[in-house]
Formats: sequence, C-alpha cells, structure tokens
Amino acid sequence: MAPSKANPHREIERKFLLKRLPTDLTSYPHAEIDQGYLAVEESGLQVRLRKKGEALSLTFKRGKSNEREEREIRLSAEQFDALWPATERRRLSKVRYDVPWREWTVEVDIYSGRHEGMIVAEVEFTDEESCADFIAPDWFGADVTGDARYSNVLMALS
Repeated sequence: MAPSKANPHREIERKFLLKRLPTDLTSYPHAEIDQGYLAVEESGLQVRLRKKGEALSLTFKRGKSNEREEREIRLSAEQFDALWPATERRRLSKVRYDVPWREWTVEVDIYSGRHEGMIVAEVEFTDEESCADFIAPDWFGADVTGDARYSNVLMALS
C-alpha cells in the first residue's frame, strides 16, 4: 500500500486492463498470492487474509471508491493457518509482478484457477492529485477502476 500524504491508512489506486504485457515481465520481482476473505459487507468493509510468497497478513479495508481506508498486520504461520479455513469458497490466486514505470510501481496481476486469463494492472498513489493526473503507459488498456467485474473480493466470491 502506498499511504496517502493526508492519511497513512488510505489506499488510493486505479485499476486497468492491459493491451499487452510489458516487455520481459518475468524479469521483474514477482510473487504468488493466495488471498481469501473472512468478512465482506455491502458497505465496502472487507477483512482479507493474504499469503504473498512467505509473507502472511490480515488486511482490513473500508470504502468503495478509489480511495479507501486500509490497515494491514503481519500474521504468524499459526495465526494464518487458524484463520485460513474460514475463507473457504471466498478465495483467489494470482501472480503479482512489480513493474517500475516512471515514479510508480505497476502491479500486474495474472490470475489462475477459475479466473485464469484475467490480467489487470493496479497503480497506487500518495494523493488524489497524482491519481487524477496519472497518464497511463501505452501498454495499458481501459481504466476499470470501480468496475465490480475486476474487484478482487467479488472475484473471490464468484
């Protein structure tokens, strides 16, 4: 998460489809991610478990716009393993590539399992101004920020 300048617990991001993958994608840092949801409310509240490589975390998110409250804590393997079964039928898997582009890191997510073939890119910003002023690289496609079809939580529930 790139915290906003005004609030360190704010996530400001945009999500895009891709016209094509960046050159030499596999040369960039990447990790397999398994995530599952413990709680999801229509208000936009989410409680998520994530295993990213060896890192285990629990994340609380609240809000529905491109700017949301986000708080994350690291978990031990024992804590993660105790909670993970509660996410059954609310999970997804993907590989995330961290691609540097200008002053940002583009997170390219390639999904597997029942979402095989889905590829999106996310960019996180420190403030609303840089979010609004962002000019995407030519390999980006449509901006799908806020489009429920590309929401991780809704994909995990489908």
